[in-house]
Amino acid sequence: MPGKRFLRLNWITLVFIYLVVIAGSFVRITGSGMGCPDWPRCFGQWVPPTTDAYLPENYKDIYSEKRAKKIVRFAGFLEKIGFAEEAKQLREDKSLLIEQDFNARKTWTEYMNRVFGVLAGFGVMFIFFISWFKYRKRRLLVLSTANLIIIIIQGWFGSIVVATNLVPWTITVHMLLALLIILIQIQLIYDVKYRFGEPAIRENSSLEIKPAMKWIIWLSFLITFVQMFLGTQVREAIDELTIQGFGRESWTDKLGIPYFIHRSFSWLVLGFLVILAWMNYKDKQYRLVYASFVLLAIELVSGVLLAYADMPGLVQTAHLLFACVILGVLYYTILRMRKA
Repeated sequence: MPGKRFLRLNWITLVFIYLVVIAGSFVRITGSGMGCPDWPRCFGQWVPPTTDAYLPENYKDIYSEKRAKKIVRFAGFLEKIGFAEEAKQLREDKSLLIEQDFNARKTWTEYMNRVFGVLAGFGVMFIFFISWFKYRKRRLLVLSTANLIIIIIQGWFGSIVVATNLVPWTITVHMLLALLIILIQIQLIYDVKYRFGEPAIRENSSLEIKPAMKWIIWLSFLITFVQMFLGTQVREAIDELTIQGFGRESWTDKLGIPYFIHRSFSWLVLGFLVILAWMNYKDKQYRLVYASFVLLAIELVSGVLLAYADMPGLVQTAHLLFACVILGVLYYTILRMRKA
């Protein structure tokens, strides 16, 4: 029977995964994604330099050449799986080979993102080994193995994101893989605590939620997931506008249909959760349902600030974080509910 220490390890790992999401968002809003031109090391070192005095004079040429080789390999991989057009674009885009000047702040911002990634990876790896060599429960073995494989793929894809100089669609894939890791980790936490935990805890594992509430929770979860995908599309559009020279003050006027759908769906989720909170107040008053409502309210406030306050950078990080947390809370609620 999995113990409290193993459950605590799973929770700590989930926290580190969320920290990676926060750090990744902060890297993006500060433009630090290319602060380390190579991967997994940074400028060829496990601890990056603080000034360019520690780098060779031709460091740009060195890393540009390495990037070119990695792009060729990745383009070949894309062709093999049927993405010939994307492979062609990567090969022909010579701007991907332009190296940035060394910037210590950006380098260390990206480096801290990688540190959190390593800590999350170690947590997932420890869960995998403990599941296999101590508890050997089939569900735990499958879930921990799947999460380890995905986080390894995520790490490899992180190197691709760097090699392709933050090509927008690669960042979207990177984000979706992170969401999958979060959901699997929450499933592990639920299984460790309620499916294989102490008998007294297992008896209280289910929330007796009425069918109408159950459907609303499911719809809120699915729409939130779609919202996060649309959010990455909006972010990609912002990147394109930035490249074209448009400032923050003009973004909301030029973002197009994905932005308006993303904004409208937010109000739809709010409507669902208002109904859910009212039904919850009339019935059992589950804390998870109230938590979803409060988090969504904060999420919508951050969304309004993004739309009408020239999209301040730190609000973008808060917006992404609360979206990820809402998705996790809704999924955890789904795992615990059953028909009354």
